[in-house]
Amino acid sequence: MNWRLLAKRQWPLALSLAGIVIAETGSIDTPSGWWQVPGVLVVCAISVLAPRRPFDAALAAAFAIVCVAIYMRLLGVPIEPHFFLSGASISITGAAMATVAILVRESSHWRAVAGTLLVIAAMIAMEVIGWPIVSELEYRRWEPDPSSYLFGACIMLVLAIGTGLYFRARDNERASQLAASVAAAQNSERMALARELHDVVAHYVTAIVVHARAGQLNREFDVLPGIEASGNEALTAMRRLVGTLRDGESTGPAASSSLVDDVRALAAESELPVRLSFDLRDAVPQELARSVLRLVQESLTNTQKHAFSVSSVDVSLSSSDGVLHLAVLDDGVASGVPVGGSGGYGLVGMRERVELLGGTFSAGRREPTGWTVRADLPIS
Repeated sequence: MNWRLLAKRQWPLALSLAGIVIAETGSIDTPSGWWQVPGVLVVCAISVLAPRRPFDAALAAAFAIVCVAIYMRLLGVPIEPHFFLSGASISITGAAMATVAILVRESSHWRAVAGTLLVIAAMIAMEVIGWPIVSELEYRRWEPDPSSYLFGACIMLVLAIGTGLYFRARDNERASQLAASVAAAQNSERMALARELHDVVAHYVTAIVVHARAGQLNREFDVLPGIEASGNEALTAMRRLVGTLRDGESTGPAASSSLVDDVRALAAESELPVRLSFDLRDAVPQELARSVLRLVQESLTNTQKHAFSVSSVDVSLSSSDGVLHLAVLDDGVASGVPVGGSGGYGLVGMRERVELLGGTFSAGRREPTGWTVRADLPIS
């Protein structure tokens, strides 16, 4: 724990102990009695600094308490005012309670038990060492009841341990919530990266596989330029993703200012018989346009992978009442084995993307053949 955080956390305790020490000094009526002040300040300082090294602070506090009792005993002067039968004062008792509470809150179980026992032993030693200093006459005037003091000491011990356990539970709860938040953020980043890999890289790799298969079926068909272009696009997409991971910038296709032009470019790249229809009456924000491009790209990729004998793919974009409507329909026949296999994440990724934007998504088979993808996305 750094000093700034320690000061922010411990200033109420430091202020309270300082006030108690100042109030106690008013009861000192002999010059020798002032010798207790340095020892009391040391014990209080240890309790304030305890969060840095709780177990070591408990050892130091126990040692300091015993030392204060011994040298006050050698001086023949009682600590004033007495909080128990002898020896311990209010400030020392409060500092000991704070040290125990911090120890229980911060340390492991066995360290908390061992440190607490040491502090209790030191407080008992202070009472025993300081007992003979107070005169019999003073005891008769007080008429102390040892059992009541013992009961009070037990109450204070329970309060100190209970406070430490309460804050320990709060710390554990906050740590669990923080861990859950971090895990959720990491999972969100992983899902976003998975969608980018599936939507971008898989799109171009699928094109490579399609061209290679076409070349095998028709030896006269020159597929090398198409494979080279798709390979270069895949490498570019991979470099963009790596750059995103390094720089922390947003991933996604480089959407231009015209969503219509970008969709036209995607349709041309797919080499599918795409028919486009546009009726955009509202301006589409850049982030939304990028997501729409992803949806169109993944839909066309699915058509390439999962269908054959495709005679037409209808892509329509329209907007009305602040909602953008996307529909991609093909009339292909479902193939038994998708090109390059299938991880089954395409529709899942599209649905997640649409739902994150507050829209609705649906996909399913057409009759008699084909597939339909529809998405409705709020523009604002």
